[in-house]
Amino acid sequence: MFTAQTDGARADSLWGLVLAAGDGRRLQDYIRQTRGDDLPKQFVNFTGDLSMLEQTYRRAEQLIRPEQVLTIVGKHHLRHDEVRRQLAGRDAISIIVQPQNKETGPGVLLPLLHLYKRDPEAIVVMFPSDHFILEEDRFMEHVALAAQVVVQNPTQIVMLAVEPNTPETEYGYILPRWDDGQFNHWGTRRIARFVEKPNRQLAQQLVTAGAMWNTMIMVFKVGTVLAMMRRLCSATYYRFVDICDAIGTPLEAKAVEALYDKIEPMNFSSDFLVKVSRTIPTAIRVLPVLRVFWSDWGSPERLAQTLELLERAQRMKQRDEPSAPRNPARQPSQSTGQMELR
Repeated sequence: MFTAQTDGARADSLWGLVLAAGDGRRLQDYIRQTRGDDLPKQFVNFTGDLSMLEQTYRRAEQLIRPEQVLTIVGKHHLRHDEVRRQLAGRDAISIIVQPQNKETGPGVLLPLLHLYKRDPEAIVVMFPSDHFILEEDRFMEHVALAAQVVVQNPTQIVMLAVEPNTPETEYGYILPRWDDGQFNHWGTRRIARFVEKPNRQLAQQLVTAGAMWNTMIMVFKVGTVLAMMRRLCSATYYRFVDICDAIGTPLEAKAVEALYDKIEPMNFSSDFLVKVSRTIPTAIRVLPVLRVFWSDWGSPERLAQTLELLERAQRMKQRDEPSAPRNPARQPSQSTGQMELR
């Protein structure tokens, strides 16, 4: 449990925001072929016993109290029995439903307003729900470190980025300022550049220059991001503020429906974070995450590559494990260690 307390920050001030409102269109054909339905990918169990959403909850709750993990989903997701089953164990107040998919900007802003009404001093960890992370414990140690950075400096957004192993063209990249001359004992860096889905040549140049894959997992104080939204995305921000009084009341659903009918789509990364990096260059820092295998399962090809790597790692692990003498009086134990792909 996160317990850092600095400058009056409370031990219970850390909240999670799980983004589960996407449609995952590029995997829909694959899911129809393998499952026979159109269940969105974040609710699908591709490995082990848990769906991607449930794996995200497991990671988040290493650090955050379950009752302080909010989830945003799409209204149309709730027609699936499996979605309702996976959400049934969560507190009803922690499930936020958006009536339409208007991109990631509204998908973040709506739950942040919910959270601000409940805890204006909240420090937020934002988790996309469609990512695979192998070394979860190590990754969450970095998330805890990022949270400590925000406790020390609540005006900053700390983004986590991982080492690239290929010049991937479907990912976003963050190029840190490796030579910014500023000593930072947390290991964070200023950001030189964001690049979304570069072509192959540019992706190779970015990898060579030390750019890292943007996980879109980030930590920030809720009031800080809302203030930045007010300054840089004022039209969208004030439309949401208009319904703030209705949030958490019986009037909320109708107010949100009317709002989503009027607002334009907004991308949280390109329409907000890039603006922040250009207008307030010291506001965003990147925390490099090393020796962690991370993948955004956005395509059947990437999913298949990861599953193949997992199978290969499992075979290597079984090959390297010494065979122990069989003891009929004891049951064989299951390994709890985590495989590494690097």
